Amino acid sequence: MKTFKHTSLIALVLLLAFMVQNASAGNFSGKKKSDQQNLVTIKGKVVDAESRAPLVFATVAVKESNVAIVTNIDGEFTLKIGDLMTSKTLEISFLGYKNKSIPISDLKENGSKNVIALETAPIPIKEVIVKPIDPASIVEKAIGNVSKNYESVPNLMTAFYRETIRKNRTYVSIGEAAVEIFKAPYNNDMRFDGARIYKGRKGSDVQKMDTVLFKLQGGPVTALELDLVKNSETVLTRDAMKNYNYRLTGVIEIDNKPHYVIDFIQKPSVETPLFMGSLYIEMDSYAITEAEFGFNLSNKEAAQSIFIRKKPLGMKVTPVIATYRTKYREQGGKWHFEYSRAEVKFKVDWKKRLFNTYYTTMSEIAVTDRTDQEVIKFAGKDKLKYTDVFSDKVGAFTDKEFWGDYNVIEPDQSIESAIRRLSRKLKFSDREENK
Repeated sequence: MKTFKHTSLIALVLLLAFMVQNASAGNFSGKKKSDQQNLVTIKGKVVDAESRAPLVFATVAVKESNVAIVTNIDGEFTLKIGDLMTSKTLEISFLGYKNKSIPISDLKENGSKNVIALETAPIPIKEVIVKPIDPASIVEKAIGNVSKNYESVPNLMTAFYRETIRKNRTYVSIGEAAVEIFKAPYNNDMRFDGARIYKGRKGSDVQKMDTVLFKLQGGPVTALELDLVKNSETVLTRDAMKNYNYRLTGVIEIDNKPHYVIDFIQKPSVETPLFMGSLYIEMDSYAITEAEFGFNLSNKEAAQSIFIRKKPLGMKVTPVIATYRTKYREQGGKWHFEYSRAEVKFKVDWKKRLFNTYYTTMSEIAVTDRTDQEVIKFAGKDKLKYTDVFSDKVGAFTDKEFWGDYNVIEPDQSIESAIRRLSRKLKFSDREENK
């Protein structure tokens, strides 16, 4: 397995740059995507069949194609597909539920009427008994089968990226982009993923950020590091396994296939802060198809040195939550990176201030299309770097029709409200400057 160029996979936690308040909007000059065919826009909501609760981050895909998106926090999705696409069926999948296929022709124009209910998929307990029950050996087999289970040729992917920053409960910054990803083969240790912005926008309310401007470093590049199978050295190598204890906690169905659920946590004797969480490993192929994990924040001082790049004097910043999620999608017998999400919460204390402030950063990236044909690696000057600040690379958003025919993760209600507020603020600022 490859050796990570940076300190370790710990670098994937969102590095935070604190900068004295003095923000300037970047300019974006993007090319317009050509409209070669009419688009069909499908909206809907995915819920639990029994409780009717929304299913968050469910996969909604056009069957027998590479086009897909994930549901938002409210279980809602919008999917734009070309009317020339061969498949006319949607397939919806979610961890622990039976897949559901729906003809696109059965869906209504009014998205609020397209409520798709998924049924849970219980696994008989006897299926656990006939399989290996040593969790460490299951993880070892998953590591040994990476070259067989994952793509051995480079892919060019289209993806949607979003990052947000909340001060307490108020969104103070939102950035979004359509990005192109060069996804390197999983069996090549010397080839690395790359990302470049195709089209992006942002909005921020600097006045509500105290006297400090929060900025996330790395953007889509950092989100790609959450691909644990590709960036495996801290969790998924035989050497890394020496640092963890493993426990088989159950069996669950994903994409109509039974999976082991393996929990991992660093051994008490390991002092360096590492990760803890759950791996979902497909029984027959031993492919890791999902991972939910967090960063061990018990050592506050060590965690602070990892997360915080720069901060003003007199400020104390303590990370209190750091959670991550990664998903893969199977096509043609190979698993492909599909989605990742990171959420990190910080407590900020100033000297001589009575109350502290909480900032929550979130970034997510969803692959909406891909190809393995005529893939060319990006030129160095085009690629985003780990040191880049995404919000400095894109311009302000005001146009409601900005995304056109791109597939995006539907914003939840709170983000929609923040976008409207920040857009009004931007328009007001433009009027003031033009007087």
